Amino acid sequence: MFIVATLSLFVSMVLVIIRLFVGPSIYDKVLAVNSFGTLTVLLICVLGFLSGRPDFLDIGLLYALINFIGTIAILKFFKYRLIGDPPRDINEGTD
Repeated sequence: MFIVATLSLFVSMVLVIIRLFVGPSIYDKVLAVNSFGTLTVLLICVLGFLSGRPDFLDIGLLYALINFIGTIAILKFFKYRLIGDPPRDINEGTD
């Protein structure tokens, strides 16, 4: 049963990679990268279950958090063209 799940995850990953290269807009490509990260988390968890190593679930959770924060950062960059605070003028706030 889990072998079928693993194979379906691989097929889904290939389809998402195709969508990454075909996607017409940048948001389609970001969504494809995010979906690939989610499928990778699922694959890590299934492989951890198949190999009898439950500590793979912790690795999967950590990767999911990194995937989420990375997606938010990429979308913020494409919307505002910067990641951190906006640059301030040196003379700002002086009288």
